[in-house]
Amino acid sequence: MNTGLQAVYAMSPGANLDAYITTVNAIPMLSPDEEKELAERFHYHEDLEAARQLVLSHMRFVVHIARSYSGYGLNQGDLIQEGNVGLMKAVKRFDPQVGVRLVSFAVHWIKAEIHEFILKNWRIVKVATTKAQRKLFFNLRSQKKKLGWLTQAEAESIAEDLGVETKTVFEMEGRLNAHDAAFDAGADEDDDTAWQAPAHYLEDHSYDPARVVERDNFEQDSNDRLHQALSDLDERSRTILQQRWLTEEKATLHELAAVYNVSAERIRQLEKNAMKKLKEAIGTELMVV
Repeated sequence: MNTGLQAVYAMSPGANLDAYITTVNAIPMLSPDEEKELAERFHYHEDLEAARQLVLSHMRFVVHIARSYSGYGLNQGDLIQEGNVGLMKAVKRFDPQVGVRLVSFAVHWIKAEIHEFILKNWRIVKVATTKAQRKLFFNLRSQKKKLGWLTQAEAESIAEDLGVETKTVFEMEGRLNAHDAAFDAGADEDDDTAWQAPAHYLEDHSYDPARVVERDNFEQDSNDRLHQALSDLDERSRTILQQRWLTEEKATLHELAAVYNVSAERIRQLEKNAMKKLKEAIGTELMVV
């Protein structure tokens, strides 16, 4: 974010949200000619004052868009703040020669930032991970304001409109209607209800004697295989691996190339071949970064 846009970002909704909204609504809107002139000054000449005026004059639209996401229980000021980030990204990428108004172009960027913020903060467990689920998340939220539990026909209609499977619609509906549960019991709960908290019935297997022995045996076996595999390598390959991976001050490819009077690429090949042999010997994956 450049210095001019950072100055705009400093004007953010704080404790007094009403005062902020009053302030941005008082900023005059730009005429098409004024907007184009400012956009050309920033686009072609990197005029930061022009960028500042473009952002300020469009902050009222961010407030309007952010208000439509008030049903997620998140702070309105935070939603506006994220929307302002999207607005600044839009101003930075706006081409005045395309022939559209900035507000039409900026809507996508404003909503994208707000969507990302909601998905990260609405619940501890993310309700939407794939692109299709994210699209469904926001569309289904608006549908659920009008509907109760979805019928099969309603779910199929939504699935067809959004291009997802019907089972995905029902799965997302379940996530939207689920309630978050605390891991530990609340401080005000008594013995009759506290046992229902997950902390009381999720079993910790980490100290199971059988698993401890199994884990120790596995680690010992892996170490034995690793040492045997290292000893089977030729001296140069073994030294390269030790210098590259088994010392605190790891040698670079170029440093080892100078030692063996070969190219850095040759050292990389030797390292890769040696790691492949180790992988085959100990039966696990080793990754060369």
